Amino acid sequence: MKSRLHLSKDKKLVGVCAGIAESFGFEVAIVRIIFVLLALLIRWPMVMLYIILWAILPSEI
Repeated sequence: MKSRLHLSKDKKLVGVCAGIAESFGFEVAIVRIIFVLLALLIRWPMVMLYIILWAILPSEI
């Protein structure tokens, strides 16, 4: 089983996408590309989701 969802130290902005990638075993670049594409398609809900995840996810230990 992978680790809990967390903010990563391997960050470009705040570590949300990298933390998701590490937790689920995906490539960080793929998660970032998917997030950007979704953000371009549905705009504000994805931006709000990113901000909420940033606020509630714990930092990597």
